[in-house]
Amino acid sequence: MTTELPVLAPPRVAHRGRGTTLVLLAALSFSTSGTLGKSAMAAGISPQQVASMRIALAGLVLLAGVALVAPRKLRVRRAELPVLAGYGLLGVAGVQLLYFVAAGRIPVGIAILLEFVSPVLIALWVRFVRRHRLPRSVWGGIALAMIGLSLVAQVWQGVTLNGLGLLAGFGAALCSAGYFLLGERAVADIDPLGLVTWGMVIGAVAIGVVAPPWTWPVGLLGTDVAFGAWHPPVWLLITLLVLVATVLAYVFGISSLRHLPASVASVLGLVEPVIVTVTAWALLGEELTWLQLLGSAILLGGAYLVQRKAEVLTS
Repeated sequence: MTTELPVLAPPRVAHRGRGTTLVLLAALSFSTSGTLGKSAMAAGISPQQVASMRIALAGLVLLAGVALVAPRKLRVRRAELPVLAGYGLLGVAGVQLLYFVAAGRIPVGIAILLEFVSPVLIALWVRFVRRHRLPRSVWGGIALAMIGLSLVAQVWQGVTLNGLGLLAGFGAALCSAGYFLLGERAVADIDPLGLVTWGMVIGAVAIGVVAPPWTWPVGLLGTDVAFGAWHPPVWLLITLLVLVATVLAYVFGISSLRHLPASVASVLGLVEPVIVTVTAWALLGEELTWLQLLGSAILLGGAYLVQRKAEVLTS
């Protein structure tokens, strides 16, 4: 009787270029959510309902698609359930719900800025919890990125800020940091597609408590709303919000964490507000001020500084 040696899987190889590309694709996909969601809300759908529809429908699409095409990717071990639950609650439900609450009470530019404080929180986590010393260039890159983001968001235009809106914005930043840190840990053992699918399902159940499916205003889905120069029906906007701004965005984002550490991916994700601003200028005719252009350049420069030190930040 012979004993067969186990076949070991080849070690996972990280490709920084591939990871950077995936992060940028995720940022591009995520950047469509604001205009799509805002136009849908103009028809009378509440922010909570938009978030609930977005996550629940994306969860159904992912669960059905993965179950049919690659059911093995849905297998998880019992030991992986805690990190999976944390990812779904924080990285999916928490980020979406708190961002919409913040955007409903304070200027959208301020809400975006608060959410994208997450790279600083991640850097602090790496430094003081993981006790991994960060080079000065990383801190400089983060500082430049936040200064640039402040200029892009034009934070000085927010004169009166709602206290609950500010708390929700910082809460979104904490959840966003959790999305990167938990995702970075989880993709070491769980397939990215399976992680996103179960995370979306868990997030849908959690946010369903706030806006259950039977409260969705289905009658408004056929309403035509203004979307730049077009007037598409709400159902088309929701479809794009689910497939592009959620399914593709999360799959790209979590897949990037197989090639980049969370501290790097989160800073590169700061290009999302820049993409939003440029898209609004190109498609909707919203002009960019010279300060916003300067802020975009500073932000990208800061992100590049951090990305250059990727190997130093790897946990």
